[in-house]
Amino acid sequence: MSTVEKFIPAKKYNTIAYVLMGVGLIAAIALYIATHGAAANEEELHRNHARFWASLLQNSVYFLLVVNAAMFFMCATTLAWGGWQIGFSRVTEAVSSAVPVIGVIAAVILLAIVFGDNHVIYHWTDTEHVAHDKVLNFKKGFLNKGFYTAVTLGTVILWSFLGWKMRQRSRSLDTNPPETVETRKKFIWDNTVMSALYIVVFALTIMSSLPWLWLMSIDAHWFSTMYSWYTFASTFVAGIALITLYVVFLKNNGLLPAVNDEHLHDLGKFMFAFSIFWTYLWFSQFMLIWYSNQPEETIYFVNRIGNAGNPGHYAGIFWTMLVINFVGPVLIFMSRDSKRNYTIVTFVSVLILFGHWLDFYQMVFPAISPNKVPAILYDMGIGLFFVGLIMLLVGRTLSRYPLVVKNHPFAKESVIHHT
Repeated sequence: MSTVEKFIPAKKYNTIAYVLMGVGLIAAIALYIATHGAAANEEELHRNHARFWASLLQNSVYFLLVVNAAMFFMCATTLAWGGWQIGFSRVTEAVSSAVPVIGVIAAVILLAIVFGDNHVIYHWTDTEHVAHDKVLNFKKGFLNKGFYTAVTLGTVILWSFLGWKMRQRSRSLDTNPPETVETRKKFIWDNTVMSALYIVVFALTIMSSLPWLWLMSIDAHWFSTMYSWYTFASTFVAGIALITLYVVFLKNNGLLPAVNDEHLHDLGKFMFAFSIFWTYLWFSQFMLIWYSNQPEETIYFVNRIGNAGNPGHYAGIFWTMLVINFVGPVLIFMSRDSKRNYTIVTFVSVLILFGHWLDFYQMVFPAISPNKVPAILYDMGIGLFFVGLIMLLVGRTLSRYPLVVKNHPFAKESVIHHT
């Protein structure tokens, strides 16, 4: 095997990953100390404790959904019988390999919140409160600890297992090439079936129940029929940005010989298109609620941007997030050349990842700390732990297998790809 077919992480790469994880752990410890000190009353004490857990929830869920977006991309392109992505499919596989580890971390955090004695984040976990709350009592068939636990554990297990199966099938091509037309057809068909199974699981989780449970139930009296699609769009475009960063990184290190400007251009188009799609969902949700002006719906945005004569505490973050996630990618990626420029693509990818991290921040914290914006540097620090962890997991996976997929029936499509 030629050395250029494998990624060998430089010492500097691993050092950066460990440093980021160390910074994240220090930030988590510092936040724990800051939120577990003396408080004026019991309510403030509970809110302080919830502020710590909310930071863990926001970061773990966001980065879990981002790395899982790579799995969705892999299965969606497989279902479409696409070949253009084969040149960098090992990057997509490596990103998706982080799902089991981050999934376990997220599940532990989420279940610790649900089964803990602090009910600030999830009001519906307080049985006494639910009994006297008409809205929550009506929703208790869905919002309950048993169902939440089953969906959370089932989702992490299924995502991890199906991702592992897809990666194993891809790697099997290196040592067991399909030599006849019939075996090639069978490989493509089996891949299609496995991808379809994952898409069904994805539809039943990310496209529906999971965002309702993990995120929307923080504001349990409020609901939106667009919420799950909105969450999907936010994390999918961020997932494409993460894949793009690794493609550029590996190309700059002389790897991925089958990947060229055409592939980078298409990744740029994905980020451009889904930034618009995310904005369409954001606008549809915001405009319809604003126009109807029903108190049970508008309360969600009042907590974030305030109302007439009373600007919300999170208004700055809310509008900054919109500018970063829509205006930035659309204006920068408007031209063809910008989507082929490594520096510009790298900048926009980082911008998108940070912008949608802010999106998740404003999805979580206004319900936890409605009267003030918490010190966001703590949360950014904890976010760096997950960035370092992803770097470590992806780097290790890339180093174990050839970067060039061998013997794939559609490999030629990726080599001759032209957009």
